[in-house]
Amino acid sequence: MDINILAIESSCDETSASLIHNGKVLNNIIATQSVHENFGGVVPELASRAHQQNIIPIIDQALKDANIDKTSLNAVAFTQGPGLLGALLVGASFAKSFALALDIPLIGVNHMQAHILAHFIDDPKPEFPFLCLTVSGGHTQIVLVRDYLDMEILGETLDDAVGEAFDKTAKLLGLPYPGGPLIDAYAQKGNPDAFPFPETSTPGFNYSFSGIKTAILYFLRDRIKENPNFIQENMNDICASVQRKLIDMLLGKLKKAAKKYKINQVAISGGVSANSELRNRITEEGIKNRWHTYIPAFEYCTDNAGMIAISAHFKYLAKDFTPLDAFPQPRMKF
Repeated sequence: MDINILAIESSCDETSASLIHNGKVLNNIIATQSVHENFGGVVPELASRAHQQNIIPIIDQALKDANIDKTSLNAVAFTQGPGLLGALLVGASFAKSFALALDIPLIGVNHMQAHILAHFIDDPKPEFPFLCLTVSGGHTQIVLVRDYLDMEILGETLDDAVGEAFDKTAKLLGLPYPGGPLIDAYAQKGNPDAFPFPETSTPGFNYSFSGIKTAILYFLRDRIKENPNFIQENMNDICASVQRKLIDMLLGKLKKAAKKYKINQVAISGGVSANSELRNRITEEGIKNRWHTYIPAFEYCTDNAGMIAISAHFKYLAKDFTPLDAFPQPRMKF
């Protein structure tokens, strides 16, 4: 029997829909919200309103693009959490109504698990067990993945996520939102050893990025006192130095986890996995440590419905369905 699933992603500021047919993602339609650029970050209320405007056209486009009629759907999937409550509500409400009207199963998906399962959309695919460094604006985790639906967090950030550290640094440098990609672009022309920044010591495989954010703030404050044009004159080197330190912190814990658990299958996922230095460094570490490394395609790094679709496929096979009275969970755990 053919399995057709409609998947919806609305956890933050992208409205996305995807159709998956027998485990093959057919499309990944995304509407990105530009309104937040004026405010230097995502405004939850504006994100919710934009989702309401975008969700029906996006789903209609996804169905037509895949040439699948809604009556041929076997299930509807949505991001249940974590994310912004108002944004999650838009996707959840539509998915529930759709499932109820068509009398088909509803599948709630954990957004962070979906980032990991994005590796099973295209080849090459990791073998179990593998480690996944999941890095985004809201989360930083090292996850042991034993099976499609069997994952364990080995370590995570105790405060701020690495994506937030990138964006906060960009804001301090006067760069527009989203600042992470701009830091990456400037860093490619800079000297990563130009300015030393401290590294926070945390237990086990956990991370902490609040300390380095504060260190960058004080560093810039002191240098600007000496030279008001310091940032403009040293933008490339500042970005390169910050980016190097953040990625050193990420990979240091990942290497320790791989050694302790004797795993040579290593992946990265999440929005920060689009960072060019992280992608290069994970490849270099793979060669050095004889890892098999896996890096998602750019379109599956940031928030997207394709990863919700592939997650829903595996949950459908396991008959792991969600009741219609389920509610969005902004702080949803694994």
